Amino acid sequence: MDSDRSRDNLKCDIAIVGGGLAGGLIALALARLRPELKLVLIDQDKSFGGNHIWSFFASDIAPEHRWLTAPLVTYGWSGYEVHFPSHSRSIDNIYYTIESERLDWLLRNNLPQSSLFSGREVKAVSPRLVVLDGAQRINAGGVIDARGAGDAHHLDCGWQKFTGQLLQLKDPHDMKNPIIMDATVEQHDGYRFVYVLPFGMDKVFVEDTYYSDRPDFDPRVMRRRIAAYAEAKGWQVDRVVREETGVLPVVMGGDLDNYWASGSGRTAKAGARGAFFHPVTSYSLPDAVRNAIFIAEQPDLDGDKLNMLMRQRADAHWKSGKFYRMLNRMMFRASMPNERYKVLERFYTLKPGLIERFYSGKTTGGDKARILSGKPPVPVGKAIRALRPRTKKR
Repeated sequence: MDSDRSRDNLKCDIAIVGGGLAGGLIALALARLRPELKLVLIDQDKSFGGNHIWSFFASDIAPEHRWLTAPLVTYGWSGYEVHFPSHSRSIDNIYYTIESERLDWLLRNNLPQSSLFSGREVKAVSPRLVVLDGAQRINAGGVIDARGAGDAHHLDCGWQKFTGQLLQLKDPHDMKNPIIMDATVEQHDGYRFVYVLPFGMDKVFVEDTYYSDRPDFDPRVMRRRIAAYAEAKGWQVDRVVREETGVLPVVMGGDLDNYWASGSGRTAKAGARGAFFHPVTSYSLPDAVRNAIFIAEQPDLDGDKLNMLMRQRADAHWKSGKFYRMLNRMMFRASMPNERYKVLERFYTLKPGLIERFYSGKTTGGDKARILSGKPPVPVGKAIRALRPRTKKR
């Protein structure tokens, strides 16, 4: 059925709209835990997963959930580094990377071909119905919409924007572990850092990243800066193997009700469509894993019940993100754009366990007190004014 535009209407137990990370993980979890169900996975692209590299810390995933991510991992390292103008640090925490090609391969080898609809345009969704191009209808017991972000106008946010390139080098590099943040580079357009992953002996993935007030960017400028970074490292680039660009919300506040409604109304949602991402880092993988297994463990996948359950989880996730959104307001509104790096620079002087819990979205009360204690890296008056969220106009 892959890429088949048959007008025949179909029936299934669960239809997943969007075959990216969130939708793909749900499909894999259902295939493992509920093999008796007939599921359909739909994506507009020819391949599932798109063109992405996702990374995560081992501590982001609960031990009992690691069976879902283990087959997806293509690279792993025992630790990572961060570099700032005033200090550098190496931290021991296993770090993994998933490539979208691997997700596509696993889906095609774990689901029957009749379940996979790639290269299909979705015209409409509702809790129990998906309408595709050619007027083909898929009647499902339940529908989950995981097609990417909803209408960000309902959110008060800054932006994390990036261009990343996988570089084939002419000679081996000497890197052992990733550099999660290299903020020793010249600051532009907010907080700028370079993210580097060593793939094998002679490949590196280099991403030029900005925490900016604006979502617009010029990939040509980022490519030049990636080339300059490689040259400064002494790497001779043979060719660019792949390139990825993106703009992700860094949420400071907003209206979750209208954001949820903007992404297909009362249909259940996952991934960025349901605001399931870390407010500071924009990482969605930890929540995607938790949601995938939660959905697969539900005895009843009725569309209305799924919507209610996922909306409850979105509400709880939004509530748990209040502290992180406050930190974003301090970073974006209490410091000058070219000095935002100081917020992260101070953060990375804290204990490794606190940093791990921060990334996994499990910051404790003690962690919060420690993050806010001491002399703030931003002006006190501006920090106090930034504590109050702005109300989004409807």
